[in-house]
Amino acid sequence: MNRTTGSFVLVATLFAALPAAQGEGPAAARVQAEGQWFDSRTPLGDAELQLNGTGVRAVAWFKGYVVGLYLPQAASTASEAVAMPGPKRLQLRMLQTVPAEEFVKALNKGVTRNSTAQELAVLKAPLAQLARQVGALGQVRQGDVIDLDHQPGEGLAMRVNGTLRGDPVPGDALFAAVLRSFVGDRPYDQKLKAGLLGRKA
Repeated sequence: MNRTTGSFVLVATLFAALPAAQGEGPAAARVQAEGQWFDSRTPLGDAELQLNGTGVRAVAWFKGYVVGLYLPQAASTASEAVAMPGPKRLQLRMLQTVPAEEFVKALNKGVTRNSTAQELAVLKAPLAQLARQVGALGQVRQGDVIDLDHQPGEGLAMRVNGTLRGDPVPGDALFAAVLRSFVGDRPYDQKLKAGLLGRKA
């Protein structure tokens, strides 16, 4: 499998999870997953979020990226994570270079699979705005850190390596839909869902 084909397969089918390797002691400042270090706590706006869980997307031996879910407090179920008020973050750490258009296809598929027809009607414009922002990247590169941040009242903001890309997508519905793609009834992968919710598959 060459690099381009592998990237396509990886993103089109999306994530399998591995549990994070915990640092020593209950107050460890960071946790490690697939060689990537995640801060156990991170600020977002005026809030401090905690790392709820991590997972790595892999197809056989081909590993694409690691994702961490940050929430105001711990959640062990999808309903808790989605309904929880306050800021939230999905942080993706790229292990491979992936064409942005394939990333967009995977995003659209995940949202569609985990939203009702009524929800999709509301999400059409916000999802298109986020898709344009991702598409403008051309590709997401190995080593990139992509933050999808939700701030109540502001919407979903995408940052790449700490730099805001485009205006935040207004509203709360889009982040909830993206989060359901990872932890909802039809997630990208059940092991990934379990990892992000801090439990074994």
